[in-house]
Amino acid sequence: MITPGNVHDMRVAKACIAAMPPSAELVGDKGYCSHDLREWLATRGTQAVIPNKRNHRTHHPFDPAIYKQRNVVERMFCRFKDWRRVATRFDHNIKNFMATIAIAAIVIWWLK
Repeated sequence: MITPGNVHDMRVAKACIAAMPPSAELVGDKGYCSHDLREWLATRGTQAVIPNKRNHRTHHPFDPAIYKQRNVVERMFCRFKDWRRVATRFDHNIKNFMATIAIAAIVIWWLK
């Protein structure tokens, strides 16, 4: 799902996660630290590996070793942002934007 730039990803987080089969862990950054999301993940049998926000009242434990693996995904997004057309979102049509993402992914994979 692609959201407008002024919408937080938490609004579509459950819908995006629900599209995938349940996994053992879900790794996310502090932006996804919400009690509601953690409870929903627990009902799916998924362990939330999300660090706590500084102002969060209840602190939930998470595995820092698993959280360190998140850098692989972050590096992938960084590679996409090397493509100016993707980073600045030139394509306002969703089909064209997703096609650009697909082409970028193929080229990144090919040059790897």
